[in-house]
Amino acid sequence: MGRIAIIGGGISGLSLAYFLLERDPSAEIIVFESEKRTGGKIWTDKSAGFLCEGGVNGFLDNRSKTLELSKKVSLQPLKSNDVSRKRFIFSEGRLHKLPESPPSFLSSGLLSLPGRLRVMAELIIPRNIREEETLAEFARRRLGREAYEKLIDPMASGIYAGNPETLSLRACFPKVYDLEMNYGGLIKGMIKLQKSKKKSGSKDKVGPGPGGVLTSFYNGMGELADALRKILGERIRLGYRAVSLDRKGNSYSIFFSDGSSIESDVAVIASPAYSASEILRNMNKRLSNIISEIPYPSLSVVCFGYRKENIKSSLDGFGFLVPSREKRKILGTLWDSSIFPNRAPEGYVLLRSMVGGARASDLAMENDSRLYDIVKKEIADIMDIRAEPEFIRVYRHETAIPQYTVGHLERLRNIDTMLLNHKNLYLTGNAYRGIGVNDCIENSFKLAEKIVEESA
Repeated sequence: MGRIAIIGGGISGLSLAYFLLERDPSAEIIVFESEKRTGGKIWTDKSAGFLCEGGVNGFLDNRSKTLELSKKVSLQPLKSNDVSRKRFIFSEGRLHKLPESPPSFLSSGLLSLPGRLRVMAELIIPRNIREEETLAEFARRRLGREAYEKLIDPMASGIYAGNPETLSLRACFPKVYDLEMNYGGLIKGMIKLQKSKKKSGSKDKVGPGPGGVLTSFYNGMGELADALRKILGERIRLGYRAVSLDRKGNSYSIFFSDGSSIESDVAVIASPAYSASEILRNMNKRLSNIISEIPYPSLSVVCFGYRKENIKSSLDGFGFLVPSREKRKILGTLWDSSIFPNRAPEGYVLLRSMVGGARASDLAMENDSRLYDIVKKEIADIMDIRAEPEFIRVYRHETAIPQYTVGHLERLRNIDTMLLNHKNLYLTGNAYRGIGVNDCIENSFKLAEKIVEESA
C-alpha cells in the first residue's frame, strides 16, 4: 500500500489507522493530529471525582462495528442505566415524560388533544415525492405543527444542535424518509415492519428512530480513543496541523503549519470539513468550496456538580430537551450521573447542559461567567435547583457538529465525482455520512477495505 498519511486524530482517523493495520500489520501509517491530544470530539475530563464528557457521551449498541472494535482493543462496553430510558421535554412550564408506547402517547399531556389527533391523522396524509425536504417541512406536513414544535424540534437540537428549518430530512434521518417512500407513511410503515418482525422472530426495535441502548465505558468515551492511541503508538504525530496538499506524480505532498512537509502514497483527510476545505484549496478550489458549504454551529457544554441533598426533584431519567418555542437559553440538560455510574462522587450528582447550536451560536461563545449565569438560571427555573453548584466545568466547541442542510446529498455526489480525479486521496469523518461514533467507525472500516483494494 505504500505510505498512508491520515490527517486527523479523531475517532475516524484513529479507527481507520487501526483497521488498516489489522489488514497489514507492516503498513507504514502515520496519523497527524493538530491538537496535543487525540479523540477529536471525544473529550473525557476527570476532575475532583467527576467524570465530564466535553463532547460525545456514548454510542448506541444496535450496530456491531463499535462493539467489535471495543472488544478488539480489550474494552468492556457499559450500557446506560435502565432509569435513563425515561426522557423528558420541557414544555409550557414543566417537564413532560416522552411517551414510550401508543397508549402512553394517547394519554400524554405533552401534546393537546387536537395535537394528538393530528398525529394520528398521519395515516391518511399522502406520500411526498420530493427528494429533498427540510426536517421541519416533513414534520409539519405529516405530524402537524404542534408535534413538530414539541417533539421534532427538540430532537434536532438534541442530536445535531441543529435547526430543523434547514436540516435535510433525507441526509439526517434516512430511515424516516424511507418509511414514507416505502410504505406511504410513518405509522403505516411501523405497522408493516412490526408484522414482519413478529413473523421473523426478530428482536430488533421497530421505529423511525435509531434504536439501541446508549453505551459508553466505565471511565468514559475517552477510553476508546486512549486504547487506539496506545495501540498506534509512535504512528501518531501530535501538534501537526496540515494546511495544504499537493499532487506530486503518483504521491501527495502534505504541508504543515510549522513549515515541514511529508510525501505519502495515500492521503486521507479525516479532519472536519472546514479543515479539509483549507487543506484542499490550492489543489482543487472547486472541491474545497463545496466542502466549505458544510456549516458548523458553536456549542458549549456546561457541567454542574451538586450535592444530592440539594436536589429536590427526581433525577430518574436521561434528562430533558427544550423546544425552541420555549425561548430558553439552553438546548437541554442531561442527568449524567443517572445515565452511567462513575460520573460523580458518592453523594453528588452531575448535570450537563448544552448552550448554543445552530439557532444561538453566539451564545455558546460567551465567557465562563456568563455561561454559568445562563445555565444556573435555566436549571433553577426548570428543575427548581436553587443551590450553588460545587463543581463547574465549561467545554467550548467553536465548530461543533456538522449540519446536513438541504443540498447535503448533492454535495456528497459532487465530492465523490471530483475525488475520482485524485487517485489515492480520500475524505472521511462525521461531516459526510453520519455524525455519530457508530457512523465514523463503520465508515472507517469500509474505507480501510477500499484503500486496501485500490492499492493492491
